[in-house]
Amino acid sequence: MINWFQRKFNFNDLEGTLPSILERLHDAPLRLEAKISTIPERVYTQRLGELWTIQEQVGHLVDLEPLWENRFKDFLKGKEVLTEADLSNTKTHQGGHNEKNMQDLLKEFRDKRLTLCLVLKSFGPKAEQWQSKHPRLGTPMRPIDLAYFVAEHDDHHLAKVSQLHQELMAS
Repeated sequence: MINWFQRKFNFNDLEGTLPSILERLHDAPLRLEAKISTIPERVYTQRLGELWTIQEQVGHLVDLEPLWENRFKDFLKGKEVLTEADLSNTKTHQGGHNEKNMQDLLKEFRDKRLTLCLVLKSFGPKAEQWQSKHPRLGTPMRPIDLAYFVAEHDDHHLAKVSQLHQELMAS
């Protein structure tokens, strides 16, 4: 699977797709919960080499919700550049997610994502008009572009969970 930081994004054809992207964002916690429900608990915190565990993958999704919310609020504030991410993922590495309860992490992701979706829904048609620069990609983004970016990030980590589950069960 390609490293997230190596991904390239094209935001040219997103006009009119915000309702579909909002569905992806809103349903990501439900899809994650369904996926986790098929995985034996004993596997949640098993490490495969240096990779994050399944539980750390879930914790990472929780950890990034404040960043996404701040970035959406950056549009409201008219900021030229969106809030920078911690590219070393310190919060996830130091989060102690393996010591937490998986159901608590899933609930926290669901609750935070609902808040994020409400913020984005409040933008209305402006979601396709405002622009700010993404700090890492160096490209202008509209709220609809950021929503797509977040949905892709969700799917990246859901796929990571599936991949880890499959590899751990095979070993």
